Amino acid sequence: MSQPSIDRTEENTLPVGVILPAAGFGARMRSSTPKQYLELAGEPILIRTVKSFLDCADIDLVVIAVAADQRQHLQTLLTRHLSANQQEKIIITTGGATRQLSVKAGFDAMPAGIRIILVHDAARPLISSRLIRSCIRTVIARGAAIVAIPVNDTIKRVNADKSIGKTIDRSNLYSAQTPQGAHRHLFEQAYRAAGRDGFTGTDEASLFEHAGIAVAVVEGEERNIKITRPGDLQIARGLLGGDNDMVRIGHGFDAHRLVEERPLVLGGELIDYPLGLLGHSDADVVTHALIDAILGALCAGDIGSHFPDSDDAYKGINSLALLEKVIGLTNEKGYTISNTDLTILCQAPKLAPYLKKMRHNLSRVCDIPMDCVSIKATTTERMGYVGRGEGISAHAAVFLRKKL
Repeated sequence: MSQPSIDRTEENTLPVGVILPAAGFGARMRSSTPKQYLELAGEPILIRTVKSFLDCADIDLVVIAVAADQRQHLQTLLTRHLSANQQEKIIITTGGATRQLSVKAGFDAMPAGIRIILVHDAARPLISSRLIRSCIRTVIARGAAIVAIPVNDTIKRVNADKSIGKTIDRSNLYSAQTPQGAHRHLFEQAYRAAGRDGFTGTDEASLFEHAGIAVAVVEGEERNIKITRPGDLQIARGLLGGDNDMVRIGHGFDAHRLVEERPLVLGGELIDYPLGLLGHSDADVVTHALIDAILGALCAGDIGSHFPDSDDAYKGINSLALLEKVIGLTNEKGYTISNTDLTILCQAPKLAPYLKKMRHNLSRVCDIPMDCVSIKATTTERMGYVGRGEGISAHAAVFLRKKL
């Protein structure tokens, strides 16, 4: 994105930018998707965080520092979730191996016209405009500031043998939050001191402290939580009133004509039969029905919109590969399959010997236990196109639940 021009003319204000370090993975979330891209009440966490700052009139610019291999993915998300005017206030840059390096990359990408700089955790999406403005006012007045909340729990110093060594007086103890920020020249001073001494801080406040810069404390908010572990995501959903979105149900159906000189593939399993199903892919009606059920539960269109028969990339493709892509989308949106129930309508051949293998194939790709995949086969008592042996169809129902 091109760098936006900064023109703040209001009296007694300075241009304000925020840096969102988002290059990490978040191993404690125990997810295959970087935590900042997990879905929270219908939107990725990072997008919610970005919107929190764009919705604050005091913010002129947001710089996001991401891993190099995530830049295009982030651009796609911004295009999908933000207006063109909002996107004009965003710069994407490549982050580093540590938080400090990512913040420094964001600082280097910040236009010179920005005089007040805040740094905020990408995984703190519930920050309020009131708290952002309070932090900005304190930075303008005091030079540097950190948002923090008083420690409520009794704090214990624990010995190496896991016995209590001492109870710590908590009257002056605070838990650090973000934003943390300062005037631009104080960031420059802190980076010079850190570079000279080889210092790495755990946050911006520690960087300022190392450089001898006084940091004022702004009273934080309990709901300004950092999403670090699975339980934090559940709390955030509750704070947003998202508990009603914890489960989703979808239904899928597919049917294909039986023809000669085609293999018969059902549930990813090759069936011994002289006829096969006609289609652009392998025409696996079982897997296709499951894909449509999942997409329906996600309100994400249908199989044709994701894998059109006009695209040669999908010609003859194993439908399990398509299912794998849909499972990736499911994970990206923060859901997992709880269970699925499929019914195959087929007059011939007899499918009972193959059902267990089909269940194994689908459970492997969906990454769920086999006892969460039910597949049944039935005839139509020789009624209709199935009964006449002209085709095979399948129905699928799926139950999705939010990842905790």
